[in-house]
Amino acid sequence: MISGEPKSEVVTIRMTSEMKERIEKLAQATKRSKAFLFGEAISSYLDVNEWQVKAIQEGLDEARSSEAKWTSQENLEAKYAED
Repeated sequence: MISGEPKSEVVTIRMTSEMKERIEKLAQATKRSKAFLFGEAISSYLDVNEWQVKAIQEGLDEARSSEAKWTSQENLEAKYAED
């Protein structure tokens, strides 16, 4: 392990035979280890989903705020009908 890198841990996952074959082919084609590819895939998934959950929570917090401004469906329709 290179100094400064986070400690890695071993995990076990279940996957379809097709997925296993795909990762093996990709590892061979890219000359990367399967562990590296799994790590990259999981990291990308976490980045997208953590961002999404955070954005949803921020929206909910804003909507629940005492400063939130609400309007009726009729007002929205009237506003956008004018444009």
